[in-house]
Amino acid sequence: MTDTADRSYDVSAVRRALAIGPGSPREARTIDITTLGRRTGCPRRIEIWFHHVGGRWYLSGMPVPRSWYANLSAHPHFTFHLKNGVRADLPATAVPVKDPAVRHRVLSAVVALQDEPGLRMRVTQRQHLEDWLKHSPLIEIVFDDERLRRR
Repeated sequence: MTDTADRSYDVSAVRRALAIGPGSPREARTIDITTLGRRTGCPRRIEIWFHHVGGRWYLSGMPVPRSWYANLSAHPHFTFHLKNGVRADLPATAVPVKDPAVRHRVLSAVVALQDEPGLRMRVTQRQHLEDWLKHSPLIEIVFDDERLRRR
């Protein structure tokens, strides 16, 4: 998957773009990812939010099966596309998060976003942490470029 990634980017600008927090606007957390289809092996690009919790980056989603998660489980290398303000295509590896303590810490932060002014999640019903803990996909993003990794 790294063949589509552009390695010529401003590392400082990318690090700033990756340093989102709970008060960051929708645009700052909205990215695209390109995965390989688990059955077809064809590239699939989708829009998704990423999360920065405890100095690490994650992808998650509503507590239902997700094609992107199935794709990353089969083919963990993908491209993380920054597109708002800073543009960069970053090669990365998906690491499924199974540890219950880590899942609880990260998904608690994700579910709490529904209470952030200006970040109201586009849901018609209030989301419950218990549902997310049982059924939501969660992967840690590990950037291939060591300059972007947590220090």
